Amino acid sequence: MTLPLFLRPYFGTAGRTLLTVCSLLILYSLAAPVWRWAIADAVWTGDAQACRAAAGACWSYVGVKLDFFLFGFFPPAQQWRAGIAMAILALVIAASLLPRFWRAPLLAVWAASVAVVLWLMGGGAGLAPVASDSWGGLPLTLLLAAYGLALGYPLGILLALARTGSIPLLRYVAVVFIEGLRGVPFVAILFMASVTLPLLLPEAATPGKLLRAYIAYSFVAAAYFAEGFRGALLAMPRGQTEAAHALGMGYWQTMRDVILPQCVRSSLPMQVNTVVSFFKDTSLVVIIGLTDFLRAVSAGSRDAEWLGFDVEGYAFAAATYFCICFAMSRYSAWLEGRRGGATAPAPAAGQTP
Repeated sequence: MTLPLFLRPYFGTAGRTLLTVCSLLILYSLAAPVWRWAIADAVWTGDAQACRAAAGACWSYVGVKLDFFLFGFFPPAQQWRAGIAMAILALVIAASLLPRFWRAPLLAVWAASVAVVLWLMGGGAGLAPVASDSWGGLPLTLLLAAYGLALGYPLGILLALARTGSIPLLRYVAVVFIEGLRGVPFVAILFMASVTLPLLLPEAATPGKLLRAYIAYSFVAAAYFAEGFRGALLAMPRGQTEAAHALGMGYWQTMRDVILPQCVRSSLPMQVNTVVSFFKDTSLVVIIGLTDFLRAVSAGSRDAEWLGFDVEGYAFAAATYFCICFAMSRYSAWLEGRRGGATAPAPAAGQTP
């Protein structure tokens, strides 16, 4: 009997068959208890007493605490504002992921979204004011990640151009900025922005805690983006720049129309890896007293009525982070394939591709 082609790597020989069977048994021994705990014996509705009487997970705890997980200490009566702000931010991000919207008006949309989101979250002009220290949960995580990376990305491009440019002063400044931020742990930078900066500036000129975290987050992200772009710039053939100059293009036109589009495409996997990493690093703002999504999940487990069910909360947080990060990676793969398919020339008749 001939095995199908897709089964031959697993059952093609006696050794492969043995390894496959052993692997399946190990997976079953691990998956079966997880299935019983998470699905079969789980409590989906009910109070804490019903959960303590059951042998499985208490997913009703996640349902009861969902509002707190999502919005943290944001005033309950005003949580609709944070929900609308999160929806607006999600729509802007979704539009930005579609190449058809990559036009100059998209920058105006981002600027308008910043104003609207800050108005909804902070209040004023008809809405009750909410201090930034009360912002938390998933909206705070998305705000830091989206707007921080949106500022860090173009700043990283400028730093990469400065570091690879021919002006010594700009090159030295870019080197000090990039290596200084990349050589210090992100936790230390956040701590310095939260504790040291207020000691160096007058009280009236000191930005708020959230703004200090945002600036630190954006600058560190820019340093990492800059190194990715620098590698792509150094990998570009010099002939492309020389050809553009021969056609009469200046430096900025050459970069905008010839070099940077190719660098963005070639550095896409590395840049998406940076985005995923920094999205998860938003949880580090807990050290300066901000309540991000993960800290909200942790704080919810301290409720005396629901003590002992923190595993379910962390499982919910892990699933949320995984879904967002996995969506980023799949989008990167789709965009990389789309751009490659759009730019790759078709082979001529009789020519080997």
